[in-house]
Amino acid sequence: MAQLVSCYSSDLTITPTCCCSKPSNLLNSRVPTRGPAKITHKLNLEVSPHRAVSAVRLMRIEFGGAFADLLNEKGKGSGDNEMGYVERTLGFRTRDLDDKDLRLVTDIVGGTIRWRRYLDYLILSLCHDAKTFSGMEPLLLQILRIGFYEILKLEMPPHAVVHENVGLAKVALRPGAGNMVNGILRKLLLLKESNSLPSPKLEGNDRMQARALAILYSHPVWMVRRWTKHYGQERAITLMTWNNSHPTFSLRANSAKGFTRADLEFQLKMLKVPHELSPNLSHFVRIKTGLQAVIQAGLLKEGLCSVQDESAGLVVSVLDPHPGESIIDCCAAPGGKTLFIASLMSGQGMLSAIDINEGRLRILAETAKLQQVDNVITTIHADLCVFAADSHVNFDKVLLDAPCSGLGVLSKRADLRWNRKLEDMEELKSLQDRLLDAASILVKPGGVLVYSTCSIDPEENEERVTSFLHRHTEFCIDSAKKYVPPEFVTEEGFYYSSPVKHSLDGAFAARLLRV
Repeated sequence: MAQLVSCYSSDLTITPTCCCSKPSNLLNSRVPTRGPAKITHKLNLEVSPHRAVSAVRLMRIEFGGAFADLLNEKGKGSGDNEMGYVERTLGFRTRDLDDKDLRLVTDIVGGTIRWRRYLDYLILSLCHDAKTFSGMEPLLLQILRIGFYEILKLEMPPHAVVHENVGLAKVALRPGAGNMVNGILRKLLLLKESNSLPSPKLEGNDRMQARALAILYSHPVWMVRRWTKHYGQERAITLMTWNNSHPTFSLRANSAKGFTRADLEFQLKMLKVPHELSPNLSHFVRIKTGLQAVIQAGLLKEGLCSVQDESAGLVVSVLDPHPGESIIDCCAAPGGKTLFIASLMSGQGMLSAIDINEGRLRILAETAKLQQVDNVITTIHADLCVFAADSHVNFDKVLLDAPCSGLGVLSKRADLRWNRKLEDMEELKSLQDRLLDAASILVKPGGVLVYSTCSIDPEENEERVTSFLHRHTEFCIDSAKKYVPPEFVTEEGFYYSSPVKHSLDGAFAARLLRV
């Protein structure tokens, strides 16, 4: 599947597209309802719009299966106007979002989700008792999380944070809720000013230390224990720190439309977006801030560039596509890597994109047309295992960007850490093995199979390849050193990007030759 936040749909709804980005099905969860939806047209100019939108988006993400995605140039998120969601949920509208509000919503929503475990620890510590916290209304809890995040991580003016979040609670809920927000936020301010915030002690056995680290760095306990086991405590802390930092992005210039990296640089200079050239990929430019300006300028909507992490681009480098080849992307939709492969084929050859999700495949086809690479792409709606078993066609190169845990992309997918469970890992490994076996059927003798993930977990990466090679002796490893810079190549010859080492999303790829 296409990698996370690397390709966006043509209507500028910025949607994560990683193999790990399926939303959890929480639509039947305890989402508070206010009866049938109705248009009230009630306008409230006292409540700050970015806080109202942030609170509602947090509700939708936690209970409705929505993504922690970005907003486009009209303040839209996942297919609808954000103020419409506010009105249906809270019963009133605020003024429309301006550019500053859009940036704040993105920051507050992403940051509040990342730091949720730590914020909840503090909120619980400041409540009268555990029952007060456990029985708290979901919307009230989101408002408190926003206030705590604004005070502790954004260091906004305390008076404004207290005043506006109290006002939101009073209008959206009731006066008593506002009084509770006022009391708890003022307690927080006193503790912050006296440098006496509650903090778990890092002591005891491994399990107790993992629990403390999980609070301090706001990750699930099982992830902390897994990373401490694989990498040691110090590296695990560095990884969690990276995951909690503001994500950085890369833009890929779409050469298929005649838009070069130099053209992209010029546009970024005109938009006053700080940037630097990727040292690894000739089509890519790095940006730390200003993505919202790029979106507002319409560069994505016009198909001139895509948001795609270098780690995903390097997977395509491992595949090494050329004009005239026959290639199949086995879990393609909605198509970040597929589109990059197509642009490198210069309109010559055949690129099949297969996916089991018809809706996401439709997005791929639409984006391919927008980026003018649809002349080489054929979309196939099918289950890979069924397709491979029935297929009489073999390909020069096969890419299997497999469904995975997404543990390498947690800095961009703020909500993913809370949607993954330890039990998912065994199910994913079984699925990865089945898909690898199916993909191998499609490779010509002398052809190439690339297995990739956006995970940093060895059980999903090296161990899956080792297991595959035991089952398929007709394949052998072709070292990635011929295709990517040496700092990304492991001793076994695999491609591996590390958030800690390379400051990129975590990704893995094995290039396998059919002898």
